[in-house]
Amino acid sequence: MASSYGSLVREAIVLLDKFNAGRQCLDDFMEDASKDLQHMDSLHKNFILDVVSGCIEHKKLLDAVVSIFYGQNRKCLPRDRSQFVVICYLATFALDDLGLQRFSNIVKSLDIKKMQTFLNFFFTNLTTWIQKEWNTIYDAEYVEKHWIGPLLRWRPEIDILIKQLAVTVSRGGQVKKAPIKTTKPQEFSLTRPKPPTLPVPELIPQQAKSKPVPSSTYRAPKEMQKMEEIKQKNQQESEELLYEANMKQLRCANPQKSEHTKRVRSQITADFDSKLKFNSFRSSASPSSQKTNSWPAKLNTAATLRQKALYDRQVEEELQRLERLVEGAREPSSFLQWQKEMREKDLQEELTKIERRRLEGQISYKEAAMARARLMERNQETAQLKKEETAQLMRRYAEKRLQEEKEMRDLVQQVAEGHKNSKTAKEKLQKFKQSIVKEVSEQSRELLRQALEEAHAELSRKFEIIAEIRVIESLPHIRVQNFDDTETAGHELLGEMSLAELKERLALLREAQQAEQQQKREQILEEKEKKKQRLLEHLDKIDLYRRVQAQAAAIRKEERKARLSLQAKVTQDETVLALQKKLQEKQQEHQRLKQTEGKKTNTPEQAVRNTEIHNRVSMKKSLKEKSWEELELSLERHIQRNAPYVSF
Repeated sequence: MASSYGSLVREAIVLLDKFNAGRQCLDDFMEDASKDLQHMDSLHKNFILDVVSGCIEHKKLLDAVVSIFYGQNRKCLPRDRSQFVVICYLATFALDDLGLQRFSNIVKSLDIKKMQTFLNFFFTNLTTWIQKEWNTIYDAEYVEKHWIGPLLRWRPEIDILIKQLAVTVSRGGQVKKAPIKTTKPQEFSLTRPKPPTLPVPELIPQQAKSKPVPSSTYRAPKEMQKMEEIKQKNQQESEELLYEANMKQLRCANPQKSEHTKRVRSQITADFDSKLKFNSFRSSASPSSQKTNSWPAKLNTAATLRQKALYDRQVEEELQRLERLVEGAREPSSFLQWQKEMREKDLQEELTKIERRRLEGQISYKEAAMARARLMERNQETAQLKKEETAQLMRRYAEKRLQEEKEMRDLVQQVAEGHKNSKTAKEKLQKFKQSIVKEVSEQSRELLRQALEEAHAELSRKFEIIAEIRVIESLPHIRVQNFDDTETAGHELLGEMSLAELKERLALLREAQQAEQQQKREQILEEKEKKKQRLLEHLDKIDLYRRVQAQAAAIRKEERKARLSLQAKVTQDETVLALQKKLQEKQQEHQRLKQTEGKKTNTPEQAVRNTEIHNRVSMKKSLKEKSWEELELSLERHIQRNAPYVSF
């Protein structure tokens, strides 16, 4: 029976391919299939019909698994779908009845590579995608208890089977045949009980989707929106006026100056500003401040609070600076100007050193390339000598091999002459083995006759027991069941309730829980609304601060352009010019060396090798130049970051 399970499963796959759910009825199809299988044994026929009917009844459940499998494995053919459906049904519903040995025989009788892929997918995604799809069709507790739990218990044995299939696929799909076992007498079973089929659970009813509320039901008035916009605009203007009043000095603390004093002060400030503007003719105009209600986009709650705290700290520092100026303190403008000049000087020296190092590195690189070319010439000469030596060794080895083969042929002829005398001894041994086989066959016939007599006696005893069981089953059974919802079970327990009372108490408890959840939901919505209002106020302040900082950024941009002009002075250094001249001489010498090598070797293989070397060298050169450019930019950013803060 175990050896024929593979052929039975193939018959079931053929029948499942013939069934069409839209045009055929399941009962009519099963009757036609049973008529076609009349020539088969009853057990075999029942197995095929049970598999086909189970696959059709649980079609929705099995199609969910196979559809996900086809979605991940696009190379699978549609004609193999029934094969995967049958294997999925046997693994889910009939694995406990079949056993691991029969199930493995069925899997190995089909395409091993496809079966290994499907079983690996099925048991890997069992608790993730497959369980979610089954929960949408049936109850989650029922799925966990009847299908997922038994499959997880079989998981270790199935993993061993999958590894065996993977090893077989890696060896080329060849399965070693098991040794033929001798037949053993088994007890005769007249009535083999049919395993009980699992009841098909009812489908979960899908709740109909509710229609959305139309937009015409309620529409907020436009007056409220306009009032909110006017309120926000007035609040923003008032904050700007407050900020300007805090930044400027109080007029009552500054007595009025004379016209001459005002002209002298304006002349001094104009001269000081003209010294700071290095490339003012190239700089663009400062961005105009426009009063808009646009807030910074893509700021979460934490970012908004951090930004507000930062701007508040900056405003406090600026106010403290203004208070110190009112009290009579002086700004360190002369020291800052000297510090700025020193930094520019240090920057110029640093850029000169960087340019000098870059040129020295390129010169050393050219010298190394020339040395590498000379080394390649020496290596080619040594390689040619090695080739000639290996050719001589191969010729000597071939001559030695021919001599050894000739000696082996002589030895084989001598051994063949000695084997002719052993044929007579083999014939005597064959006759002795035949006599032993005859004696063993006579003893086995006697044992078989005794076993047949014992089987007949056991069969007659079973017939008597079956007759008694059928007489007992023919007697009628009277069962009366009356159930009242309002009565208790009568176990005399504390707090015992009837079914009707239990349902009523559960309904009241459910209403109380819903009311509590609704109250919590309203509290959460109220807190969210308050938090949203606070964030909107913070965003208004942040927008105001950013417009003020944009003006400071324009001034810093002009100073950054002035620092870039220092790089032009680096190329005028004498040491840099001398190194550039030396680099040009090395490049010309390297080019002449390449031309002489090209004249010596003009073979196509060497030409291809030379082009590859040239491409590699050019690639390294471009990477070297990029690295030096990135180093200069990083140094420039570092100096700009450490530049003094310019107040306005």
